[in-house]
Amino acid sequence: MTPSSSTPYDAIVIGLGAIGAATLYQLAKRGVRVLGIDRFNPPHDQGSSHGESRITRLAIGEGDGEHGGDAYVPLVQRSHDIWRELEALTGRTVMTTTAGLIMGPREGVTQHHGKVDFVRRTIASAERHGIAHQVLEAADVRRRYPQFGVSGDELIYWERDAGFVRPEEAIAAQLQAALMLGAHIRTDEPVLGLQPVGNGDTVRVETARGMYSAGQVVVAAGAWLPAFLGDTVRASWHGDFQVYRQTMHWFDPGRHAPDFAPGRMPVFIWMFGGDDDDFVYGFPSANASQPALKVATEQYLATTDPGRMDRSVSAGETRDFYQRLLAARFPQIDGSAIQAKACLYTVTPDHNFVVDTLDDAANVLVVSACSGHGFKHSAGLGDALADKVLRTETRFDLRPFSRDRLKAKTAKI
Repeated sequence: MTPSSSTPYDAIVIGLGAIGAATLYQLAKRGVRVLGIDRFNPPHDQGSSHGESRITRLAIGEGDGEHGGDAYVPLVQRSHDIWRELEALTGRTVMTTTAGLIMGPREGVTQHHGKVDFVRRTIASAERHGIAHQVLEAADVRRRYPQFGVSGDELIYWERDAGFVRPEEAIAAQLQAALMLGAHIRTDEPVLGLQPVGNGDTVRVETARGMYSAGQVVVAAGAWLPAFLGDTVRASWHGDFQVYRQTMHWFDPGRHAPDFAPGRMPVFIWMFGGDDDDFVYGFPSANASQPALKVATEQYLATTDPGRMDRSVSAGETRDFYQRLLAARFPQIDGSAIQAKACLYTVTPDHNFVVDTLDDAANVLVVSACSGHGFKHSAGLGDALADKVLRTETRFDLRPFSRDRLKAKTAKI
């Protein structure tokens, strides 16, 4: 059946990246008549969900308040279950467990994702939730992981069940499973507008190729969300989100390649100072045929437009990255680059998610699982969103992600 305005749906999901694909799968799993729409053909390399690997970790240092990560932990725990479920269902390899390190100086101020003292926040989260972990000394890291040139003054968190998710495979698996369960998918089809119709219990979705209607709409447009809210929907809160260009780099380990395999190398986040870009995070090889150390950092100085962003990464950018962040910390890496890619981050001022209805449209749900720590939660968040769309009982507390917190902070300025 070809989707059209004559085919009313229970739900439409706009955007089929990490969150949209997860939500589509979970709605289809519940027997919902659901349509997914994307302006590209996912999985693709135009947004935030490409580049072979994304860190997953169970203890969460993000969030606000004394126990700020507590809303996130159940989502990532559920995600781990769903990744394994998808692997069994589709035969794809989605998640690889490698263990993980989060490191920062014992003294002084560090900041990560807008949170001060991130390593201690992570340790506290692990303790509250009974997550298998250890607090290591530098000597432990030198013995277990000689790849890291630790100096001896680090506070080091080690998590047994951390690892990486393959974003392209995760999205493809969820879309594949959703189709198997009866979902409809439309790709290469930009959405042009939303319009509540009738008495407001139906939303009409106009695209470049058709018109569709549903009782519920989930907007998970990623980096296109600010423009979508501002230009397409004319919502008052598109300014809550900023989009930034980020880069990822792959370095050749040469004769040390065995040390950078998943069985020998953990995923890691390594903080050095008090600014948002004073850190590096990275991964063991995700591609056995081309061993590499994949690394990245984050910048929040210059915003970008997803339609105009330079997706190429210059040799100079990679060279500067190596000199600034790697040369003194990874003695086995000599700076020989294999490849580099750019991606998009979409974040709120406090780096936390937004899950909320659109202004007065109670049947339009807007979701931004803000980049930098969103992918590991995405499968579990899709499960929670399906419950929310269907107004069924859920194990997840999404109230901390209400937009009210951002409105309250703006009002105080």
